[in-house]
Amino acid sequence: MSVVIPAALGTARLIPSKVAATMGLLALLLLLAVTASLCFGSTNYRPWQLWGGADEAALARDVVLELRLPRTLAAIAVGGLLALAGTLQQVLLRNPLADPYILGTSGGASVGALLALLLGVGTLGVNLAAGSGALISIIIVFLLAGSDHSSTQTRLLLTGVALAAFCGALSSLLLSMAPDGLLRGMIFWLMGDLAGAHWQSALALLAILLVLLWPLARELNIMGMGSEAAYSLGLNHNTLRWILYFAAALACALAVTTAGMIGFVGLIVPHALRLIIGQDLRLLLPAAALAGGIVLLLADILARTLIAPQQLPVGVVMALLGVPVFLYLLSHRGRR
Repeated sequence: MSVVIPAALGTARLIPSKVAATMGLLALLLLLAVTASLCFGSTNYRPWQLWGGADEAALARDVVLELRLPRTLAAIAVGGLLALAGTLQQVLLRNPLADPYILGTSGGASVGALLALLLGVGTLGVNLAAGSGALISIIIVFLLAGSDHSSTQTRLLLTGVALAAFCGALSSLLLSMAPDGLLRGMIFWLMGDLAGAHWQSALALLAILLVLLWPLARELNIMGMGSEAAYSLGLNHNTLRWILYFAAALACALAVTTAGMIGFVGLIVPHALRLIIGQDLRLLLPAAALAGGIVLLLADILARTLIAPQQLPVGVVMALLGVPVFLYLLSHRGRR
């Protein structure tokens, strides 16, 4: 099973009506999801109560603006980053099974972040450690499996799976060494948690990556055809690969430091979008960023409401939803 992008996509003109319809629908779904996120939670306060009596408005402001709104924006940013990272890695591997969680990128970022937390460094140190861990994991995977030139690059995928397992073991080792005061927070963060997440840097990076990567979408379409086709068309294949390495590592690292380990967003979102809107990355990149935010936001709403007032880790909810959805997409693709 491989991502095979037709050569015509490198030069074909985008259909404006298709772009408008796709982005308009995703924007509408995102607006509905944001509205639902602001309205529902472990308490019964709603946005319109902001204009009620003084006491009611003050409580509604604390719940809606101080708790739900930052969590909503964090879900949009983290979901978008994970979906974007998954899309880039699927282009690199030409395989729709690639994603930051499976390839060990999230695991590498997690190991770096947990080590920084254990050492007691600040937020900047945690972000740098996570970014370094994600980048190192990507480089290790591609160096160890670099001799695999098959269309599906099976060795590269299996290397990523092995590295993800190794990073999971390292994370468990770091948790076993953590003092009791840090252990509970580290475990809950490791399961994926948007409570108190700082969304500003994640949302800014998502916008920056989209602005920088979208002009390269034509080249990415050509790259998806394979190395030989890229070289024959004069594409600087190696330079573009390193750009994607760093972009995917940055996106994954900031997603992990913002919300912890959350899987399946980078796997099912690009995979589903390819079945619906096609392979053209000029449309797929922005669509994946929006759809990733929608999917994680819906998962977070369920995490907050399923057993309210208790809240579930969003990473756990995403995994419970992601596995059956991915199996359905896999079987649907097999029948096509």
